[in-house]
Amino acid sequence: MQTFITSKARENILSRIRKGLSGSPIPIPYPEVEKEAKIIYTSSEYGTEEVFVEEFIKLGGKFVFCDSENDFIQNVNLLHESRGWTRMLCSDEKLISKFQSQHLDIVQSAAPYMENAEACITGCEMLVARTGSIMFSSAQPQGRTAPIFYPIHIVFAYADQVVGDIDEALSTLKRKYNNDMPSMVNLSTGPSRTADIEKTLVVGVHGPAEVFCFYINAFRKHY
Repeated sequence: MQTFITSKARENILSRIRKGLSGSPIPIPYPEVEKEAKIIYTSSEYGTEEVFVEEFIKLGGKFVFCDSENDFIQNVNLLHESRGWTRMLCSDEKLISKFQSQHLDIVQSAAPYMENAEACITGCEMLVARTGSIMFSSAQPQGRTAPIFYPIHIVFAYADQVVGDIDEALSTLKRKYNNDMPSMVNLSTGPSRTADIEKTLVVGVHGPAEVFCFYINAFRKHY
């Protein structure tokens, strides 16, 4: 099990989360996820970000809170080391430069011909709190491919990318693209899973078996 960078204040929050989730009337589909992920608890007394976290985790997603971009890069490096991956791709060239500036040669550019990789890192359009979904579009690098192709999808998002529901997400997208919407908009809701065969839940059949959301507690420097 990988261990992510954390702090005493955040651990106090996490202890409240675990206590709250343990008494939840809705069973978590993948109980082992809670043991691995660093999370923030959510309920009516908390904000939109916390609602997203709770729903995302219920669906089997793995959430990692990062204080900054540097914190994010270090946590991805810890994940990479713990899993022993041989190839991890990244769709964001600026992010690749930031890894290189910290002398971390663990990511490669997710060029169209680069198919064989254990994981791929991408950004996203938005995080949708009510459904715990991540919104992608064809306007993003690897926006069509990464959410469905690679065994593990690592998504990074910033504090100003969280919205309450799908209507708000679509409205925000229209404003961003001046009503010239991308040709494809995709809502990814947790790891790929199906129960088509003998009603047995199987993960990772039609897409990633694991989805990580690294939440960077800062506003984007560019939109």
